[in-house]
Amino acid sequence: MITRIAVLFLTAITSLSAQQKDITLEEIWSGTFRTSGLDVLRSLKSGKEYSVLNYDRNTKSSSIDVYNYNNGDKLQTLVNSNDLPGITRISSYEFSKDESKLLLATSLDQIYRRSVLGTYYVYDINSKSLSLVSENKIQEPTFNNDASKIAYGYANNLYVRDIETGNTMQITDDGKKNGIINGITDWVYEEEFAFVRAFDWNKDGTKIAFIRFDETEVPEFSMDVYGKELYQTQQVFKYPKAGEANADVSLHIYNLGSEETTKVDVSGYNSYYIPRIEWTNDSDILSAQLTNRHQNVLDLVFVDTKRNTTSLILKETDKAYVDVTDNLTFLSDNSFIWTSEKSGWNHIYHYDKSGKLINQITNGDWEVTDYYGFDQNTGRIYYQSTENGSINRDLYSVLASGKNTFRLSNQIGNNRGSFSADFSLYINTFSNSTTPYTYTLHESLRGEQLREIVNNDGLKNALSGYKVSPKEFSTINVNGNDLNMYMIKPLDFDPNKEYPLFMYQYSGPGSQQVANKWASSNDYWHQMLAQDGFIIACIDGRGTGLKGRDFKKMTQKELGKFEVEDQIAAAQKLGNLSYIDKNRIGIWGWSYGGFMSSNCLFQGADTFAMAIAVAPVSSWRFYDTIYTERYMETPQENPSGYDQNSPIFHVDKMQGDFLLVHGSADDNVHVQNTTRLVEALVQADKEFDWAVYPDKNHGIYGGNTRLHLYKKMTRFIKETLGIPKG
Repeated sequence: MITRIAVLFLTAITSLSAQQKDITLEEIWSGTFRTSGLDVLRSLKSGKEYSVLNYDRNTKSSSIDVYNYNNGDKLQTLVNSNDLPGITRISSYEFSKDESKLLLATSLDQIYRRSVLGTYYVYDINSKSLSLVSENKIQEPTFNNDASKIAYGYANNLYVRDIETGNTMQITDDGKKNGIINGITDWVYEEEFAFVRAFDWNKDGTKIAFIRFDETEVPEFSMDVYGKELYQTQQVFKYPKAGEANADVSLHIYNLGSEETTKVDVSGYNSYYIPRIEWTNDSDILSAQLTNRHQNVLDLVFVDTKRNTTSLILKETDKAYVDVTDNLTFLSDNSFIWTSEKSGWNHIYHYDKSGKLINQITNGDWEVTDYYGFDQNTGRIYYQSTENGSINRDLYSVLASGKNTFRLSNQIGNNRGSFSADFSLYINTFSNSTTPYTYTLHESLRGEQLREIVNNDGLKNALSGYKVSPKEFSTINVNGNDLNMYMIKPLDFDPNKEYPLFMYQYSGPGSQQVANKWASSNDYWHQMLAQDGFIIACIDGRGTGLKGRDFKKMTQKELGKFEVEDQIAAAQKLGNLSYIDKNRIGIWGWSYGGFMSSNCLFQGADTFAMAIAVAPVSSWRFYDTIYTERYMETPQENPSGYDQNSPIFHVDKMQGDFLLVHGSADDNVHVQNTTRLVEALVQADKEFDWAVYPDKNHGIYGGNTRLHLYKKMTRFIKETLGIPKG
């Protein structure tokens, strides 16, 4: 049974639809449908002002401008790149805690997904003086609390620069490429624990805690980079694949007064990984989150750096895995806020500084999706949640006691908050499937809107001239579960016709694709396919997020089993609808979604006529330790889980049309995944199409690349699924 939840209309279906324009790939990838917003928004400590990074296309200059929250007036320009010799554009910025200085990021070079090398400057707001942090391109420069010093990483070592004197001190000296890294994460930590800066200043700026990564025993992966020269080069880096050796990590404290480094002994805890470190409000007490290799036990440990002792404050356990988040927040008395799924849903908890539970602040069959902070003046906690349905996000406040919950947002869709430093005001970013991003100012106690800051009405009006279909949200009952689904039909949909169905999904653990928010680039592409006569459907199956711990973690040790069953069963149910041609059903996905679309075509040969897999994992044996073992344990412990759910294991069943795409310089999902799948298909004597984009990473972009890729995929869809019957 398919149960309709809501149908959200972007434009009425009228006789004027024939006069509306078609969306084109050239428009999608040239930025025609780009939205406006607030770039690098920072709240100033007064609570009455905020700053934004602006770029003037006419003067080709960047400026950091300060605005009044209440009336939106521009109060001042702190700095403009045209006034800074040698700086053509400011990429980002950070304030020192006292807001006397700015750290300006320029000339950034991407390393991996989150890491960059850049040229950084300190700008003194009062004196308007500019100083270069280092002649070298460096990583993660960070002020201490009084802005007298700045620490950064360079060539796998840590440095501290005295801003007043200009003197720079090297505080580690054993850094070595593909050997030792100090204070900056290795590839797998960056990708899977989602952070780069692995060092932290204490509150009074006297100590720096850092993680040291010894990669010596980690196997190397090499990628050919073809470039434009006669001979290719190679990028060689440490990449631990499932079951292989990880970096040996250790925790260290550098004392700026004594200029000595002390290693912290955490061997008595589950310390195989150190996914987070953060100083508490006590300058002598460091917190460290430690976890075992299976990641199903997480220890929160306090390190007393004055007495050189450690203590276990909190232990989280789960039969599957424990999520690592950035929600740990220390209050003035060093009690702390923590989020956990131990109730079966992700909720907020308050503990005292010894780890004793004070109370569970939120509770219910819904998820806290973001924690914004605690206002110590009013005693209220601000957060985002799915209380109004798993495809929506709303903002709420609640007393630390867990009482007097108040819904701040009043529009159904996706609401995201950015709070002022004193929590008296917040900027709400709202969108849904019919409304592009709107930025509004609100007071925090009752959520009353004070003014609109930015809207995208121009884009919305422009889109009314295009053939854009409503995105219809519903649920579909599959394998005993009501799964979230959306469908996009041709604007001139005729229920008496039969249409080909093209399904899109990602399906990875904890992910969500069916969400009531504004369109992505893929949504515009799907609209283009709908205007050409295809029905688009997307289903979030078992293992995806925001429907509770048990729903998300049921795929444990069997990635690709239940998710594939759900997509096949959903396709079969949709194929039985009178207006869908069950012989013309296709599916596509990228990364985990490519792993899934391959599996669906191979294992659902009687259901799917075609599939497109972009940058797919073809066997979890080829993917990294932290992600894969979190859900699968190691290949040595779970060989059948790895092999029987691998697309390579099922190539002999393939009957439909298959397009396989990868970038040759994908540092994340290596092109090895595609070459091994290609070899398996060849040996099974299967016909298929494939393309490798030279020197392109996991995103497969740059220059004309995305346009070329989507043209290729569009042609393949039309050639294999055809056009609707009249």
